[in-house]
Amino acid sequence: MIDTAPLMTILVNVDKPVDLGLVAGQARRFVRILGGSVSGVHSGVVLPGGADWQEAGPDGMLEIDARYVLDLDGALVEVRSTGLRHGSPEVLGRLARGEIVPGSEYYFRTAMRFFTASPDLVGLNSTLAVAVGERQPGQVRLTVHAVK
Repeated sequence: MIDTAPLMTILVNVDKPVDLGLVAGQARRFVRILGGSVSGVHSGVVLPGGADWQEAGPDGMLEIDARYVLDLDGALVEVRSTGLRHGSPEVLGRLARGEIVPGSEYYFRTAMRFFTASPDLVGLNSTLAVAVGERQPGQVRLTVHAVK
């Protein structure tokens, strides 16, 4: 069994997806990160300027590759988050229409790495975290747990 500990909740404010078209059967797009907030063991803000690059397969499953920066009480932390989001066609349709869908109705998980020069947060550099995501209108909620 993998042991985890709560680390933080990240609320990421996002723009509308930018569609890049089909490449080798995959719909490619990116989503600009506009800002957000961080609470929990660490608190602070999500800086605007990052992006979530996505590939959607014909079944609607998203492969996620997001990079952005947190400001945790004045210390900058780069985040790299890769993962998957998938669900039934009905649920994915509701999400695409901007409806609020409980996270329990679909799968949204990411593996997260952190990079910082801050002496106070250097332990994050050697932490692998997992997040459970939930898509909300204009926002993504990530409940992040450190893997011990």
